[in-house]
Amino acid sequence: MDNEDKHIRTEEFIVYDLAIIKNRSKWKRYYKVIANAMSSIPWVGPIISAQKEFSGDPEQNEVNDLYQEWLKVHKHKIEELMNSLDEVTERLETVPDQLENRINSEEYLSLVRRAFKSWDNAETKEKKEYIVNLISNSASTNMCPDDLVRLFNDWLDQYHEIHFKVIRAIYQNNGITRLGIWQSVSSIIPREDSAEADLFKLLIRDLSTGGVIRQYRETNYHGEFVKKAPAKGNFKGSSSSTMESAFENSKPYQLTELGSQFVHYTMNQVVKRIGSA
Repeated sequence: MDNEDKHIRTEEFIVYDLAIIKNRSKWKRYYKVIANAMSSIPWVGPIISAQKEFSGDPEQNEVNDLYQEWLKVHKHKIEELMNSLDEVTERLETVPDQLENRINSEEYLSLVRRAFKSWDNAETKEKKEYIVNLISNSASTNMCPDDLVRLFNDWLDQYHEIHFKVIRAIYQNNGITRLGIWQSVSSIIPREDSAEADLFKLLIRDLSTGGVIRQYRETNYHGEFVKKAPAKGNFKGSSSSTMESAFENSKPYQLTELGSQFVHYTMNQVVKRIGSA
């Protein structure tokens, strides 16, 4: 048996020796994707190794009982993983047959390993879903370049669910102001010197400097940004004595084009080529 055959048998072992697998026929087709995803999650290996070791133990019944009890500790995490992998394989079924080489390529499998490392570190169900969306949608090279996939993966690592609430508010209401963004998550407007106001300004600053959102900018026919005309009537002594509010209500915000693609590839399950309509 050559090294490639051994590699395949190892991957098949990883796929089939977990007792919780749901759709084996579908998983068999994508065993490379499944195996690479599992290889990025450190606690999967010990479970598989323990199962292999316990199955050959002379006191098999007692050891299996211990193994089953130990497995219960990981039951929730394993079920989450299996559900996410089921979702990925379900979505890969919709990828055109001519892109099957893409799914089995090292370029795509490296994205899978990177994504499921992030999946394991994700602290919320929502972020795990975003990661599944990203890696499923990136199966097609026509949808998103790999460099962007890696960037979006970095953003998923970097930002928290509270950042995503701001992104969703702007995506759902293009041109929304900071006051509108805040009111999408809370009906109470806090003091300007409160921790809540500081946090909100931090979120806006994180996403603005990260290239995800920006204040609305007018563009000309060629897509060039138009400079703002100087404000009229700004006579000496007419300026306010206080700083701009964290919940300012006159400056509209929008997603950058990169931010729009990020939303499409991570927050929307069904993705079409941006701008193809």
